[in-house]
Order: sequence, then C-alpha cells, then structure tokens
Amino acid sequence: MDPGKARELLVSRLGRRRFLAAATAVTTAGAAATLPSTAMAQTAEPAKAPATVFPREILQPGKGPVQGKHYLPSLPEQVRWGYVPSLGSKPVLRMRSGETVTVDTLSHEGLLEDQGRDPKAYFARHGVPAGQVLDDAVAIARDYERTTRNFDVDGPHVVTGPIHVEGAEPGDVLKIEMLSLMPRVPYGVVSSRHGKGALARQAGGSAPAGITLDEVMPPVSTDGRSTGDPERYGNVSLFTPVRRGSGGAVNGVMTYGGSYEVAFPLRPHMGMMGVAFASADSLTAPELNSIPPTLGGGNIDINLLTQGSTFYVPVFAEGALFYTGDPHMAMGNGEVALTAMEGSLRTTFRLTVCKKGSGDAPSVAFHYPFAETPDAWVAVGLSDPDGIQNGQGNDLDIAMRRAVVNALDFLEHDLGMERPVAYAYLSAAADFEVSQVVDRTVGVHGVISKGHFDA
Repeated sequence: MDPGKARELLVSRLGRRRFLAAATAVTTAGAAATLPSTAMAQTAEPAKAPATVFPREILQPGKGPVQGKHYLPSLPEQVRWGYVPSLGSKPVLRMRSGETVTVDTLSHEGLLEDQGRDPKAYFARHGVPAGQVLDDAVAIARDYERTTRNFDVDGPHVVTGPIHVEGAEPGDVLKIEMLSLMPRVPYGVVSSRHGKGALARQAGGSAPAGITLDEVMPPVSTDGRSTGDPERYGNVSLFTPVRRGSGGAVNGVMTYGGSYEVAFPLRPHMGMMGVAFASADSLTAPELNSIPPTLGGGNIDINLLTQGSTFYVPVFAEGALFYTGDPHMAMGNGEVALTAMEGSLRTTFRLTVCKKGSGDAPSVAFHYPFAETPDAWVAVGLSDPDGIQNGQGNDLDIAMRRAVVNALDFLEHDLGMERPVAYAYLSAAADFEVSQVVDRTVGVHGVISKGHFDA
C-alpha cells in the first residue's frame, strides 16, 4: 500500500493522537534494535536521560566499537574548521536513506589558537598523558590547510562532513536520529572568552544593558585582545575531568575554593547537526560561519538532543549534505559562559529522507527545524534563522515568538487541536526554555509533553 494511504488508514482507525504515539514507539524501538546492548544504556524510566556509556579505552580514530554501517573520522580531509558546507560542497561520504553512520566528532577545545593550537601540550598541562590525547585532534591542529585560520573571525568548531544522503531533494526533511553517543576521552573543557557569552562587554567597550562593567565576564581588567596574540587575550578555559560517582554515575568535576568540588552528571549531545543551507563563493564566506544556527540547523545547541532523540531539518540541497560537530558532554540551558562542557564524542546517527505527504516528519519540519525526544515534542525558535546573510539579530523575544508559533502549528496541523485551545494549552502546560544565548543567533525551544496526549 502507498505509505500516504496507509498512514491515512491508520489515523482513521487509531485517531491522530494514538497514531503519533504508536509511530514514536516504533521509531524508538527500531533505533534500539540496530545497536548492541552495550551501546544503548537503557533506563527503567523513559523520562530520565540515558546513562552515559564510557568505553574502556580512548576512542582513537577507527579504534573501539563502531555501530554504524558507515564510519566517518574527523581527519583534515573530512572537516572544515570554523565553517559549514555550502549548497555546492562536495560530499566526503555517500549513503542511502535509512542507513546508519558513526562519526568520530571532535571538540575544538584544546586545539584553538588561544590555547596554543597544540592539544598534546595543552592537555599535558592538565595531567593528561599523550596517549589520552586524540590523534585526530593532533592532526587537525597541525595539518589543517583547507583554509587559513583567523581566530578573531572564524568559527571555532571542527565540522565533519558533508554526507550525501541518497534521494534527498530540496523541499524534503532529513530525519536525524541519535542512536548512540559515547565519550571518546575522559575529560572536557568549558571556556569563557572576552567579547562572547551572556555577560560579554560590547564591541564599543561598554557593558551590555542590565549589567555594569564590573559584572562583565571574564573581568574587563583581564581583556588582552588589543595585543593581537590570542594566547594573551585573557580567555578562560576550565579543564573538567570525568569521574564515576555514587551508583556508577559518570560526572564532570570542577574544583573551587582550593579543596571543594562540584560534580554534575554528563548528558552527551551534539551541539551541531545540520544540512547545507547557503550558497557561497568561498569556503570562508561569512554566511558559512559555523557559529550561528540557521533554518538548516547547524549550531543549534539544544541539550535535549541526547541518545534516543530525533532532530528534523528541512533540506535545501540535493543529497541534503549533512554535517555535524561541536560535541558536548554536558550543557545547561542558556550555555551562558559561551561553551558547554566540550568533549569529543563517537556518535551514531540514522539519516532518513522524509517526503511531503508521507507522515514521516512533523509538518513544521518542512520549513523549520523541529525535534522530539521519547517523552516530548520540541518546537524550535531562532532569533535570526538566516544566520548572518542579512545582518545579525539576537533578540531573544523573537526566538520565543517563533518557538510559540511553531508549537501552535504543530498542535493544530499534526495533533488536530484548535488553535485557541492550543495557545491556552501551551500557556498552562508547556515549558519554553532558552536553548542558548551565545551563538549570535539565540534560541528558544518549547517542550510539549507526549504524556499529555495519551488519552
């Protein structure tokens, strides 16, 4: 039977709500069935984030478990440093729709110019043996020559891809399922850099509205950007080791006050997942900068997108041209200091092309990024979804309004809820959270509980 007709029949028999719940259950079960049990750390209560699986070895390129049908490392020829692929970029891998791929994603922290661009030396200062520094990190820092790095202009991210997905055409949706996320090393880094973050001084030297210069972070007195030497900028990078806590929990650990520690659970997720969105005449065109998220996804920084979640993005190029990067071990909503706990992850995705009328993707996703977890639908709002193509806007109110509109569209068109009722429901029961406030384009996401629609 034609998929569209089959969907209509199921909706008529089950009702729209029950159909969506059943489809979600089948998708989640299918994801689990494709991976060994060691990679899918299941929890008894689906509302809890999956437990972090830590391999017994450092996941050097090509070493250790690789669950995907395809494998993509992050060596110099497979990455772009600071920029995302354009609509005309040549893919580094081709795969069929519905297949899986394991990507060795690489954190930029420890590689950047303000840290010396020598990961072995940088991490050695924090007690990391040379054998626990990733070979691909060393290779990128030493051998990357695709573009000339400019620390003050380029994005920081090591972007892996693009991947051509067979059958994807403009107007489709690429469904990105996170099947497994494994830390490659037992440490991460959280950084705060001058001129960036929630409490950054403005370009003209003044404090942003709402705070004083004394409240700027990092403190104004440590700002060495006038030297022109990134290693003297006064940026702060906090090395954060990983340890096992009570009950086997895997935590990031920070020290303070000389002898005190604060420990927080890891929640690995990819900060950057997207498809080619803009055309450009050079690899370093401003519209390809890796920092701002766009309608094609990119540096979306939503901490709900952990193992078992799904991210949907509209397709703008033949083959979709999927890319990923900015792996996070943990991140709070807002990402206020500038970065999450950045740390390299081995991530396995399933990439599936969804056509209009198939019912395989939420209707909103055909024109705007959308997400879901096992427990919630997630409506995304961005302050400037064109990135920096037409100037740059970072008004959080705009992101909030767009998230609300996208949530309303989903409730009306996918769940059949009258729009005034949907507006009232969102006010009474949905949570709108700040995704991040540090990526030039800021983000808000609305969380709609699936449990509210079980009846």
